[in-house]
Amino acid sequence: MLSTRCQGIQYPDVDDLQLNTPLLAWMILRAISIAKLVTRAQPFQQRDQRVQSDTASQQTRIAETFRDAEQAGLRIAIKGRLVALALLGVFLVGSRIQNPDHALELGLSIALFAVLGIIQYVLIGSQYDRPWLKYAFITLDIAILSFLVATQPIYDTIDVPQAMSFRNAIFPFYFLILGIAAFSFSPGLVLWSGFTVAAGWLGAFAWAIRDMEERFTWTDIGANPTTEQFLAIFLHPNFVATGSRVQEAVAYILVAVLIATVVWRARRTVRRQLELDKQHQTLSDIFGRYMPRGIADALINDHGLLQPVEDTATVLFIDLAGFTKMTEANGPRRVVGVLNAFFDEATATITRYDGVVTQFIGDAIMATFNLPVKDPEHAANAVRAALDIVNLTAERTFDGERLEIRAGIATGPVIAGSVGGGGRQTYSRYGDTVNLSARLEGLNKKQGTRILMDAATAKRLSDIPVREIGPVPVRGFSDPVTVSTPDTATAAYLRRLPGSLEKPGVNG
Repeated sequence: MLSTRCQGIQYPDVDDLQLNTPLLAWMILRAISIAKLVTRAQPFQQRDQRVQSDTASQQTRIAETFRDAEQAGLRIAIKGRLVALALLGVFLVGSRIQNPDHALELGLSIALFAVLGIIQYVLIGSQYDRPWLKYAFITLDIAILSFLVATQPIYDTIDVPQAMSFRNAIFPFYFLILGIAAFSFSPGLVLWSGFTVAAGWLGAFAWAIRDMEERFTWTDIGANPTTEQFLAIFLHPNFVATGSRVQEAVAYILVAVLIATVVWRARRTVRRQLELDKQHQTLSDIFGRYMPRGIADALINDHGLLQPVEDTATVLFIDLAGFTKMTEANGPRRVVGVLNAFFDEATATITRYDGVVTQFIGDAIMATFNLPVKDPEHAANAVRAALDIVNLTAERTFDGERLEIRAGIATGPVIAGSVGGGGRQTYSRYGDTVNLSARLEGLNKKQGTRILMDAATAKRLSDIPVREIGPVPVRGFSDPVTVSTPDTATAAYLRRLPGSLEKPGVNG
């Protein structure tokens, strides 16, 4: 037996393989088996990829929703800020009109705040908007306010330490900035604002007392001071109360943390609701492929159970004429394509008239109007839907096939709801009205019509001319049923079909 060696690995010669045919066959079968497994795994991989893509898309939409909410909140906050600045400007400038220079400085400062707000408003949502811009603008607001607190005296005519400005009503103005940040619906921006406000407040205080050689604080008052001792220190121009400033800075941070927590919880609640809405929509889309959207939504809202209810409804039953011959001529595969094309168009027409397709039965369609979706014009809409579908089949082909339909329409009591057993349920309709619509569809062939309706349906039509055929025997009903059909003027009236809707001698 000859062999070839390469780097210590022994490979059999061709002659050896010819002598080991069973082994070679096993290897080929094994390779085919692996290839099949890989091929079968591809759909699951594609499904996983679609799931991951849908999840990523959902997260993207949620992020976009929050971004839009943040932008809308900031716009509202800036508008309120401008109004507050206008009122504040009128008060501050008006109260200092006797000192024109000081009034002008205050007016210019307020105007600067207003201009910054307008610039931010214009940038929000524009191509120049960036996530960090809202942090930059709010930091700039705090910096300007802190600069004014640290440098602007209470009055230009008095000579007192700048630290006395902190005894003025400046402390609440910083809370307005926290309020503006809360409108952004961003916990991060609120926290940033809180810590930046605290830093700006303490920074302004540090700048104001930097040149003071003598400073008094609460410790200088002592634990048990007399009235004279307390007033002597507390009212002294050099009483800076460092501890109070620190407490105020801590208050800013605590309030920011509380607001950020509320905003964070609100975002979580909104996110959870958005995810639930998306899940609801996904379930509705999935179930909507196998049942009417109205029923799917009702099932989801009712936790999978639709209690049977009885109501007056109109039932439309549509069947294809000549379906058996078409199946024999084209084969099942081709017929499925034809039916899908027809069902798509017919379902869209019925839905447009507020009807609900409740069942596909072979080549037939059963639809209800006014149940489960309420519709005061259910009888007229059922007839209009039937007329449109008749017109549709006369004007076009479905997957290359020309179709003709017959329709039966009946109005009366119908019971509908979830029925079933063994853990499986379906949405069904019961009652003589359902049976009558199917029987009327079958009578079209004998009467030479395309659409037949009972007297209860005909009585509810106000703008659709009908011709009464009269009482006719109906299988399964002891008494004759008075039936009608849209008359020859209906097509011209509704501009649907040329000529009569009746086609004597239709075969199927």
